[in-house]
Amino acid sequence: MENETLKLTSVLADPTRFTIYQRIANMNRPVNVQEIADDFSIHPNVARLHLSKLEDVNLLKSVTEKTGKGGRPSRLYALSDEVVSLQFPPRDYQLLAKIAIETLISLGEEGIKALQQMGKRFGMEAAKQALHQEGIAALSELTTQKKLEILERLIVAQGLQPKLEVVDENTLNFQVNNCVFESPVKISNDQSICLMHQHLLMGIFETILGDIDLIPDNHTCGTKGTACQYIMVRLPIS
Repeated sequence: MENETLKLTSVLADPTRFTIYQRIANMNRPVNVQEIADDFSIHPNVARLHLSKLEDVNLLKSVTEKTGKGGRPSRLYALSDEVVSLQFPPRDYQLLAKIAIETLISLGEEGIKALQQMGKRFGMEAAKQALHQEGIAALSELTTQKKLEILERLIVAQGLQPKLEVVDENTLNFQVNNCVFESPVKISNDQSICLMHQHLLMGIFETILGDIDLIPDNHTCGTKGTACQYIMVRLPIS
């Protein structure tokens, strides 16, 4: 997990590359090099480099497409299907994960509490690694806007597709359209997994932003095609 997180945050640290990834994620269709070059007013070779780096860390996938006009086939880039599981063990270990989680859940309230604490700890560790990778030693020297930029890159690096909307200097709305712990292996208590996911996000938010309240709204754990929304994330005044 450490190496993958460092690779992803390093690739996403470039503002143009991160914006290109956001554009492709929001467009929800394949794009070619020339389209990105035109959209961002950059040379096609530069656009191709950014797209290749995003593909190298499996954030994007590419296919070649014949134009029907002869000449060199066009290469199209789209959001990778692997994004949601980049940070987790290969499928060979999913049964082991299921057994461990089910065992904790069977312990009742204490086991569920342990799941939440573990989720938060991993979130905090991922945030600290991201800050180290970007060479940031003192968060107090950063503006709230800079913190939000780091936060968004980190959340994307965890395999999530976030939307952050600033309401005012102390509040923002946060939405994710997928789950870090989504898996074909069915867990008996989806709500416990949902809470672990929520606490992982809490660990990330608290490490970057300080004391906050993350309040779930329209929390639709385990429902395909829906988003989990959080409201009133209280930011420290910078």
